[in-house]
Amino acid sequence: MKNLSWAPLGALALAITALSPMVQAQTKSVAVTAIVEHPALDAIRDGVKAALKDAGYEEGKNLKWQYQSAQGNPGTAAQIARKFVGDKPDAIVAIATPSAQAAVAATKSVPVVFSAVTDPVAAKLVKNWEPSKNNVTGVSDLLKLEPQMELVKKVVPNAKRVGIVYNPGEANSVVVVKQLKELLPKMGLTLVEAAAPRSVDVGTAARSLVGKVDVIYTNTDNNVVSAYESLVKVGQDAKVPLIASDTDSVKRGAIAALGLNYRDLGEQTGRMVVRLLKGEKPGDIKPEVSDKTELHVNPGAAEKQGVKLSDELIKSAAQVVQ
Repeated sequence: MKNLSWAPLGALALAITALSPMVQAQTKSVAVTAIVEHPALDAIRDGVKAALKDAGYEEGKNLKWQYQSAQGNPGTAAQIARKFVGDKPDAIVAIATPSAQAAVAATKSVPVVFSAVTDPVAAKLVKNWEPSKNNVTGVSDLLKLEPQMELVKKVVPNAKRVGIVYNPGEANSVVVVKQLKELLPKMGLTLVEAAAPRSVDVGTAARSLVGKVDVIYTNTDNNVVSAYESLVKVGQDAKVPLIASDTDSVKRGAIAALGLNYRDLGEQTGRMVVRLLKGEKPGDIKPEVSDKTELHVNPGAAEKQGVKLSDELIKSAAQVVQ
């Protein structure tokens, strides 16, 4: 009798084994878009893909993967979003605020996972940080500004005037500027703004700050990050120190950045996409924040911009760019 009692279980196990390749063989579709291509956003895209592969979803086998950049153009972002919605993928991954806003505006049914959105509530992607109960969830790259400004003081101890170059059309940046205006006076600092609505405006905006500021701080503004070299030229020519908030900019000539590892952020986003592919609903998944910051420093860039980094600061860095 004991042998008989195992028979249905054995048959069930065989059935599950027979079914599992079919389940695995069902192709899933993920459409990824970013507002522009620059190292931080590219690292997110690659991290998403890596997390999908780790979970068994591989392009060319059981995953249809498509990626498009809007090349910095919000109109193009809207076109890409509409195209992706028409393709009816299992999930749209929208990297950076303008692309996320375009995707959320384009569909109320296709799951949208945002990534690298500083303030998804201010960007009107979600109402709050709780599960949305609709088709939107994602991962924020929100950075606390107090540690950012403490870093500014460590790099330029006598700084009083902090310049910021930003795109006034990017919701993330507007939020950061507003918060800095509230925070800096409490720290004995003042903020000087320079608007750069397009990537080509970044150099001119930076030059407008020369003589008015002691240091230039940049947030994760996509226009600014994509044209960071033009900022570096101004920093070196005018000996104005540059502090960034995305670590990839340190390799490109910023003196220091206390920022997120964007590859990790991408993998975190990818794990969220996996949950959707396995059947969870986006409206049941709470938006997340990545809180793993790393300090990257570039002593060579510091010298070119007229400052010397303390040994203590260099020793505390996760990465020193030579």
